Amino acid sequence: MRILGIDMQCLSYDEAFCLFDRWLEHKRARSRSLGLINVHSCVSGLAERSLRNQYNAVDLACIDSMPFLFLARLFYQRRSDRFYAPDLLLEASRRTSSRPYTFFLFGGFPGAPEKIADFLRRQHPSVRIVGTYAPPFREMTAEEDEEFCRLVNEAAPDFVWVGLGSPKQDWWIANHLDEIHGAILVPSGATFDFFSGRIRQAPAWIRNIGFEWLFRLTRDFRRLWKRYTVYNVVFLVMFFLERIHIVSFEPDGDLLFLGRRTAVGNR
Repeated sequence: MRILGIDMQCLSYDEAFCLFDRWLEHKRARSRSLGLINVHSCVSGLAERSLRNQYNAVDLACIDSMPFLFLARLFYQRRSDRFYAPDLLLEASRRTSSRPYTFFLFGGFPGAPEKIADFLRRQHPSVRIVGTYAPPFREMTAEEDEEFCRLVNEAAPDFVWVGLGSPKQDWWIANHLDEIHGAILVPSGATFDFFSGRIRQAPAWIRNIGFEWLFRLTRDFRRLWKRYTVYNVVFLVMFFLERIHIVSFEPDGDLLFLGRRTAVGNR
């Protein structure tokens, strides 16, 4: 499914974890990357061409938006699931009862990864957390980054959950696929805030009807107003123009005005 030039796979959790298991058979290979695509990702990709290219370069781009999920189930794959980072972490944790996945938690404020580890162990006692690390509130030096990669490789996790905020975490993952071996790197966004108790997560029924954005906006308007007002309006306008074939956003970053191209062709 392509929306505003970003291609997403319409998958169920079962299909995705079958793919993950194949990837994890090769622990000495380069790591694999996930992209969790939502409205914010699409609009950010319009504003920054290199970011849109990066989303299209991940090993697996998944749906992380209830409206996108409704479209996917209606037109593409009825068994599609939403790959919302908090739910994906819980799903992977649940599956550790039959598959010995190991996790490394990277991100959040000091102490947040340890709080999440405790939360996950309470929810799923079979979870194996092999490492936690809260980065400094600045860019890591080359020496710190090298030491961190060594730490992760020694722990040899199956999943590295990266909570650095979007799009910083997406760029970080892209730049570390060759530095970290044999893991699946997952951009985890607000997961670290939710599961550490720093921010209240929207109730499940609000998330399921697609209004988590409104819940979060009312809780943190000053920080999120632009993301959930301006970005949503831009998305709706551009999505409408794309649906009526006025414009087309190509995965390689090109913007095509279809009406103008058709007129030139007719001449």
